[in-house]
Amino acid sequence: CTVIFARLATKDLHKPISILFCNLALSDLFTSFSGFWISMLFITNPDITIFGSEEMLAPYALYTTSILSTIYNLVSIGIERYLAVAESMRTRFRVTRNHSIAVVLINWILAFFLGCLPLMGWNCLRRENNLSVLYSPFCVNYLVFIAIPNVVVAFTVPLFTYLRIIIILRKRKLRMKACGQATGTYKSAEIQVARTSTFIWLLALISYAPFFAGVIFDATNQQCHSDLYPGVYVFRNCTAMLITMNCLGNPIIYTLKAKTLGAKLKALTCLSTSRA
Repeated sequence: CTVIFARLATKDLHKPISILFCNLALSDLFTSFSGFWISMLFITNPDITIFGSEEMLAPYALYTTSILSTIYNLVSIGIERYLAVAESMRTRFRVTRNHSIAVVLINWILAFFLGCLPLMGWNCLRRENNLSVLYSPFCVNYLVFIAIPNVVVAFTVPLFTYLRIIIILRKRKLRMKACGQATGTYKSAEIQVARTSTFIWLLALISYAPFFAGVIFDATNQQCHSDLYPGVYVFRNCTAMLITMNCLGNPIIYTLKAKTLGAKLKALTCLSTSRA
């Protein structure tokens, strides 16, 4: 919420990348909200979160939608950064605010469509075969359909974009060094991109790898709910906590580390304090 408020309150931060950052914070907010909704259902009636019921379809669908939106936003940010660096010396194409808005709309439409498929009928409420043990009443084939392609996209596209950014910056640094020009700016940018991409990879790996492992276990498991209780469900809750921690890590990596946003947050805080 702090990131969204700061982005909307400062006009000079209404840039294409800032729109993507703000939308990423919105996706993280939805993930946290849906996770809180599921937690309240678990507290009030734990059985429906274990054995599944129609009440779990809506919160699980919102949870899936928000996670997919977060993944698509992370991929979009990586692509935007690559285009900003690769096309910085050209004038044929430049990412504009309208491009970012269009990407945000496409991301949400795709996330809502894929996340709400169980609400449209792709669920196992009235059939026992192919029923997910960890995320009842979802079907196992739906979880596999959602998890595998998006995990591949989430790990391969940022890998390509950030590696390409580092390679481009290194080539330009070597070119400027051969011409006898200062290369301190490119060296600093290369280090910053390398650190950021490393943090992104580690955070994504820690956050989503256990969930992916749970989906694989769900697809290969032949045991019923009672045989797996409580150990597997403790693991499921831990995967949800890691995904929520990802929602806290994204603003730190992408936005709160930015000096301009930090200065604006400090200015907004001082302004509100003086008014009070």
